[in-house]
Amino acid sequence: MSDKTTIGIDVAKNTLEVFIDTTGQLLHLENSATGILELQAALSGLSVTGIIMEATSRYHCTAELMLSAAGLPIAVVNPRQIKNFARAMGKVAKSDPIDARIICEYGRRMNPQFRPAKSEQQQDLAVLLTRRRQLVQNRVMESNRCKERCGAYVEQGIMRHIEWLDVEIDILDAEIKQRLRQDDDLAAKRLLLDKVKGIGPITQATLLIQLPELGCLTRRQISALVGVCPYDRDSGQLRGKRAIWGGRSGLRATLFMAMLSAVRYNPQIKAFFNGLLARGKPKKVALTACIRKFVTILNAMFRDQKDWVYEGQAV
Repeated sequence: MSDKTTIGIDVAKNTLEVFIDTTGQLLHLENSATGILELQAALSGLSVTGIIMEATSRYHCTAELMLSAAGLPIAVVNPRQIKNFARAMGKVAKSDPIDARIICEYGRRMNPQFRPAKSEQQQDLAVLLTRRRQLVQNRVMESNRCKERCGAYVEQGIMRHIEWLDVEIDILDAEIKQRLRQDDDLAAKRLLLDKVKGIGPITQATLLIQLPELGCLTRRQISALVGVCPYDRDSGQLRGKRAIWGGRSGLRATLFMAMLSAVRYNPQIKAFFNGLLARGKPKKVALTACIRKFVTILNAMFRDQKDWVYEGQAV
C-alpha cells in the first residue's frame, strides 16, 4: 500500500487497543509478546509512518521495545498531552477504542518526535532510579513525622524505618552504579560525565536514562524538557512573574540536589551561582538558573563530544 499509515495504541495492563487509520481496523490484543507479534503481522504490507502510544508506567515497555526492534517508528507521548488534545477536539466520551482513535489522530496532526527505544538494560535501570526516588521521598516524610513529637514508642518505630530506608537506598546506589558501569551503550557518554565536577553516579545515571535527548536538541528545548525554562505570564497590561512549569519532575529534583554539590565544587557553576546571589536573586531561583546553565553546557558537550572545559584548562 502507498498510503501513509499512523497507528494509535491505547495501552492497559493486560490489553492493547490498536487503531490503524488507513484501514480503519480496531484491534483488541493482549499486552504480551504474542499480542505484539499479532500486531506486527497486521501491519505487514502497510507503509507505517508512526506508532503512537501513551507512557503508562512499565506497561508500554514491551510493545515499545519489540516494535522498535522491528524497525517501526515509535513515539511514547505524555498522557497529559493526549488528554489536552482530546479536550481541544471537544471529545467528552472516553473508552479504550475511543482513546486509541484519539491517540492516532494526535499522531497524524501533531507530528510527535520519534526516538529510539531504550534497551532492556536501560529500562531496568530506569526502574531502579524510580524506586530509589520513592525511597528517598519516604525517608523525607518519615523524617518530618519524627519532628511531630508523636511519643517515644512511635518515634522509635519511625527511626527504625528510617534506618531500613537508609540501608535500602545504599543497596540501590551500589546496584545502579554497577549497572551503569556495565552498560556498553552508555560508556562514551558516561566517560564525558565522569569529568564533570560536582555530580556522582546517581546523577550520571539519571541524566543518561531520563534525559537521552542530551546533545540532540537546542538549549531552549533541553531546558524545557528538564522543566527549568521560565515562561511568560503576561496578558494585556499585566506583566506577571516568570515561572518554570512542566518538564520531568523526577529529573529536576535529582538535579536540584546535585546543584547543592556543584555550587561548591564546580568552579563555573559556583561563580554563576554567587553572581546571581550578589544580584539579589533568591537561592532557589539561583539554583534553578544553575540547573539550566548546567544542562545547557552538558547538551553542548554531548553535541560536540568534548569534555567540560574549566577556567585555565587547555582545550
